[in-house]
Parts: sequence; C-alpha cells; structure tokens
Amino acid sequence: MQMKSHLLISIATLLAAASVHAADPAPSATPVLQHALAGIEGKEVVMVTVTYPPGTASEAHRHDANVFVYVLEGSVVMQVAGDKPVTLTAGQTFYESPTDIHAVSKNASNTQPAKILAVLVKDVGKPATVPVKEPVKEPVK
Repeated sequence: MQMKSHLLISIATLLAAASVHAADPAPSATPVLQHALAGIEGKEVVMVTVTYPPGTASEAHRHDANVFVYVLEGSVVMQVAGDKPVTLTAGQTFYESPTDIHAVSKNASNTQPAKILAVLVKDVGKPATVPVKEPVKEPVK
C-alpha cells in the first residue's frame, strides 16, 4: 500500500506541473506498474502512460531517475536542457538521465492527441517528478 501511495503522490506531482493554466487541458498520467527491483537494494521501476491532448505541454521538471520514453501514439517534442529538441513519432524512444532537466515535453500536434509510455528506474521513496523553478539553458547549437 505504501508503494502505491508514493506512486499516486508522484503522479499528482507530474499532473500539477503539467499545465500553466488550470482551465487549459493538461497531459494526464496513468499508473501502469510500480515494483521494487530484485537484487538492486533501494531501487524500483515505475511505469506510467502519459496522454497529451492536442497542443498541451508539461512545465520544466526533472525525474532524479533513469527515464526511458516510448511513443505509443501521435508525436511529441522532447528536450533536455542543453540539447536540441527532438520530435518523436510512434515507435520512437527518448532517454533522460537522473541529472537532466526535462525542459520540453509536449504534443507536437494542435489537432491530434499523443501518448507515451515512461519507464523510470529510481530510488524507492523519492518522487517520480519534481518541478523545476530555475531557468532552463538554451539548447546546444
């Protein structure tokens, strides 16, 4: 039960960071799995699907985790601070290290929804997502 409450708190944090305006549609996260990793003391895997309505984006955030993203539907724009943004379509992947700031996470379309599967390998008890208040660096040219 405690693991589920951590997951729900983490998902709530992600959703709170999802949109600047409460009245605007926001990305929504759905828990898929949370499980301790056998043989790796203090680590767990968390899997969530994130659905982006047309034209929506998340605010800058970090995960303090190794994050593996797989695009299930539509297309998304992803960028970590210091790198160039990339547009990904269904079947493509994206990686974030524990030190990355996820500067851009948005639906590339203003008319079609998008959906990703995010797999996070993180420390047990740490939140899955933390909003970032510091300025994000310009992308590498």
